[in-house]
Amino acid sequence: MTAPVLDPVRLARLADVAVHVGLNLQPGQDLVLTAPVEALPLVREIAASAYRAGAGVVTPLLSDDEIARARFRNGRDGSFDRAPDWLYRGMAEAFDAGAARMAIAGADPMALAAEDPEKVARANKANSLAYKPALSKISNFDINWTIAAFPTAGWARQVFPDLPEDEAVAKLADAIFAASRVAGEDPVAAWAEHNAALAARTAWLNGERFDALHFTGPGTDLTVGLAEGHEWQGGASTAQNGVTCNANIPTEEVFTTPHARRVDGTVRATKPLSYNGALIEEIEMRFEDGRAVEARSGKGGTVLERMLDSDEGARRLGEVALVPFGSPISQTGLLFYNTLFDENAACHIAMGQCYSKCFLDGASLSPEEIAQKGGNSSMIHVDWMIGGPQTDIDGVRADGSREPVFRKGEWAR
Repeated sequence: MTAPVLDPVRLARLADVAVHVGLNLQPGQDLVLTAPVEALPLVREIAASAYRAGAGVVTPLLSDDEIARARFRNGRDGSFDRAPDWLYRGMAEAFDAGAARMAIAGADPMALAAEDPEKVARANKANSLAYKPALSKISNFDINWTIAAFPTAGWARQVFPDLPEDEAVAKLADAIFAASRVAGEDPVAAWAEHNAALAARTAWLNGERFDALHFTGPGTDLTVGLAEGHEWQGGASTAQNGVTCNANIPTEEVFTTPHARRVDGTVRATKPLSYNGALIEEIEMRFEDGRAVEARSGKGGTVLERMLDSDEGARRLGEVALVPFGSPISQTGLLFYNTLFDENAACHIAMGQCYSKCFLDGASLSPEEIAQKGGNSSMIHVDWMIGGPQTDIDGVRADGSREPVFRKGEWAR
């Protein structure tokens, strides 16, 4: 497979942003890095940047769509209930020892679209269960971690299906570089300015201490209670190991933890959701006492139901995030088929696991204390988009008084 030829200057800038802004990699710190094999040009740049920053050992783990498909076409039935738990235990041990985590997104989002959905669901469930020891270090923000992206051919074909492959890859690369703020001469300064703007949003929301958010829009009348002692986050955040990092490159959101038992009403998706090799369109859900009691979609309904039945917490919310319709990613008008980008184009909610970092003094809270405050627990965390140019959001205080937060898809202040 021939890797696409990308602008080497912007590729090197993206690597530096991932290492210095995304991770803020510390001298002597090891790095565990996962990526699709097509992203090897970026992986090499990241390794070089990391070692220049004083990294201990950079360990890349590469995946391949063809190998993934080979499993579903040739593997024995019992293999779909297995996962490399030994690998994930090793990753957890690395994180316990102080390693940072980086993931490069870019796999073909429809790579498994033609495979047996039941086998795909079984394999994903097994993988999610096996990954929990490592994932808990990430969801609890024990370590500095980040996600960046690389324009693979399979991904580019989905985003730009009408273009020749080389043109599609080039256009996706341009979109990634722009969204990641590496198109200019000083991307680190651009990120500092952007982080300051997101910090101002979180400071206002944390000062207001809203008890709930009320979303209204076409097909949406949803009240999302906020967890007790919730804290809004956005942009750069400090992990429990004391390192300030940007978990997502790019990011446009501010987000917090909803109360898993205080979500009521109806909500309609404003963008399709790409999940497990399927495109789920026109999602609608109805919540009662925090739980999604009805769910339907115009396409991909079977995959949606399997997702919601993953475990007890999969029908409850673990995140609520605010993104203005005017965000640069939204204004591209593209469906990226990738949550890293699509979630930064619209306000969204996430089914499943909450982030402990979105609580005041979250590092000191036990899982039982987080649950008591309304935090949700699940093996999944799946974001889907509910915001758009007709979205209004009110902050609701404990006394019932309201404050406009969004009007017509944009910040109200």
